[in-house]
Parts: sequence; structure tokens; C-alpha cells
Amino acid sequence: MSMTREQAWELLTEFNKEPYHLQHAETVEGVMRYFAQILGYGDEVDFWGIVGLLHDLDYEMYPDLHCIKEQEIMRERGIDERIIHATASHGHGLVLDMPPEHQMEKVLYAVDELTGLIGAAIILRPSKSVQDMDVKSLKKKFKDKRFAAGCSRDVIAKGAEMLGWELDKLFEETLAAMKTFCD
Repeated sequence: MSMTREQAWELLTEFNKEPYHLQHAETVEGVMRYFAQILGYGDEVDFWGIVGLLHDLDYEMYPDLHCIKEQEIMRERGIDERIIHATASHGHGLVLDMPPEHQMEKVLYAVDELTGLIGAAIILRPSKSVQDMDVKSLKKKFKDKRFAAGCSRDVIAKGAEMLGWELDKLFEETLAAMKTFCD
């Protein structure tokens, strides 16, 4: 079954109540929509967005079964296998062995942790905004392993590598994406 954004939001909020998790889902959704456009998948913008919105569907309620339980939940509801594979594959090497295959899955793998790192950096900025953040300041936060220690630098670097990009390109494009919809 294909999904509308409204159906995806309804499913997400059935399993997620914490404002942080909902905001993270919307941030990843926005970043995924941006990347769909710039990478030539303009006709799949909504699909990429839904994948971004649902990627952590099971994380709040089932953190020990993250990327595993969401597959079961989605299959029970007849959701498109492409959505199931795409959302689950962002847990590759962490909780399951399902490598990202499509470029969209590789983008999700790369930007999930990176958006968390950027979000943490924004909180500390005097402006509290992504609008004045640049790659140089993001790289400084990335190199400080104590800063936002829960955001895996290895996953971010591996994601850039999967895409065939330098880290700077991933940082630059993800910041550009967030600047289109975040304050």
C-alpha cells in the first residue's frame, strides 16, 4: 500500500509521543525531500519524505528492537515493502544486516545521525538557528567526540562513503536542506 503523508504521520504518532522524536522525524523527512529534489528524484519527493518520517517508527516504544519491530508493524498494515526496506536499512551494521541499496536508503543512513548532530549544535548557537551555521563550525562539532556523543561519527562517515561523497559535501548539502525548512 502506498501512503499519504497524513497516513504516515498518523502511524508515527501512534508509536511516538515524545516531542523530540516527532521533531527528529520531521527534520529527517524535510532533509529527505530536499535530497530527492537535488538528486533527480523529483517525482519521488513524497515517497522519500515518508521514508524519512517513518524511519524511527519503533525507536520510542521498542528501542531494543529498533529497525526490527517497525518491519513487523508495517507489514501487519500492508505498507509497501520499499518503505519497509528503506526504513529498516538505516540500522545496517548497528542492529541488523540489511545494507542500504538504493541511493535514497544511503542518504537516509547518512543524514539520520547527522541531523541529530546538527540539531545539537543549533541549540548551542547564540542564534539558536541553522541559518547561520556553516560547514566549518559543523566540522568542529563533528571532530569533538564528546559533543553529542550519541551521534555516531562512524555512521555519518560511512554514509558519506556509501554515497561516494566527501564529508564536506554531505555536511554542506544537509545544512542547505535544513536551511530550507528550519529556523
